Amino acid sequence: MNKTARFLSIAAVSAFAAFGAHADEADASQFATKFETNRTRAEVAAEASSVAQTRSIEPAGSRVVTYKSTADRAAVRAQAADAVRTGQIPSGEQG
Repeated sequence: MNKTARFLSIAAVSAFAAFGAHADEADASQFATKFETNRTRAEVAAEASSVAQTRSIEPAGSRVVTYKSTADRAAVRAQAADAVRTGQIPSGEQG
């Protein structure tokens, strides 16, 4: 029992010491970045507007290409039926 109590107390003290070693300001101010700039607000805004015009938020390849068909629906159905009858294309669940 004495060994267990001693082990637990040593573990608690070491955990508390490790927590204290990582103490810092609540707002993480050591990570704040300081900027020195000589550009005006208008220059930055002009650059931002030109970049926005050259970039698209649409993913590449997501636009579907559409075209106007000149084929007649009845003619296409007749060609498909003929292809099934002659065995050029499979019908049903057979692949």
